[in-house]
Amino acid sequence: MPSAQLPRAVFAMDPVHLPLLFPPPLVARLRQVAEIDPAFVVRDFADPAAASPLAAAEILITGWGCPHLDADILRATPRLRTVLHAAGSVRSLVGEALWGRGVTVSSAVIGNAVPVAEYTLAMILLAGKNAFVHRERFRRTHAQPTPAETATTGNLGRRIGVIGASRVGRRLLALLRPYDFEVLLHDPYVDAAEAAELGARLFSLEDLLRHSDIVSLHAPDIPGTRHMLDRARLALIRDGGVLINTSRGALVDHSALTDELVSGRLHAVLDVTEPEPLPASSPLYRLPNVFLTPHIAGSLGNELERLGRIVVEEVERLAEGLPLGHEVRQADLDRVA
Repeated sequence: MPSAQLPRAVFAMDPVHLPLLFPPPLVARLRQVAEIDPAFVVRDFADPAAASPLAAAEILITGWGCPHLDADILRATPRLRTVLHAAGSVRSLVGEALWGRGVTVSSAVIGNAVPVAEYTLAMILLAGKNAFVHRERFRRTHAQPTPAETATTGNLGRRIGVIGASRVGRRLLALLRPYDFEVLLHDPYVDAAEAAELGARLFSLEDLLRHSDIVSLHAPDIPGTRHMLDRARLALIRDGGVLINTSRGALVDHSALTDELVSGRLHAVLDVTEPEPLPASSPLYRLPNVFLTPHIAGSLGNELERLGRIVVEEVERLAEGLPLGHEVRQADLDRVA
């Protein structure tokens, strides 16, 4: 295909992410189906040097660090017809101006769901073995645990409550299938038959919290889910229960959760918090019943290439006249994470 016939594309993100998202072999594939300068990355759409490339751009390949695509940016990109996001959710990236202009949007969120679900599975298995509790005890005593201290340890028959059949939630449900777990699911968009197909039983949110040993959050961050786990709902989780949050900190009332954790009644694995990061004075850094990580569940390091590959495959589909494989529609945003 002659170069003149290739659609013009521009990278728009923090340039620090580009080498891992698009290593040389992927860039070579991309340049077979799009006219793009891999050395030119837009982060500031008001930069005069970006005006000409943006004016010609038909495809924006966005990522972390790209600003919200508002009306001013859309005026600077009059030929724009497709946004391909080499990251997860597009909720903070796109808005009414873009939807109103009919620009198609694709996200690599399905690729980002893979490491999040893998991380969550690992934490579920470790939590079921009471690994965090035993580690803290071992550090203090340097002694093997007694039978009494391991009486509640083990993954056989654990009840795992999954909140949200999002892309991450569904990937996690698939990963849970080989294990001897009882899986509970809450999602307002899923019925009992679909839950069964996913390997779970459908529960109300309150009943899931009451009956689960380990609760894992995978709901989208929208106004209706803010603090969905408030003080009253956290109180429903059984004594010694574990809350895992790899979704968004805003889904949990942080003050109420902190009180539960400081009391020692609950345990938590928190990859996300509100705020993020927590202030240095937060007791969660020091509590033995809290496993706190700095938002590492999503794609990092060599996992970023998976996201870039999804984007390149989308451009290849466009070149063949095929519909996008991972198109995101405005109506989807209330139910995906």
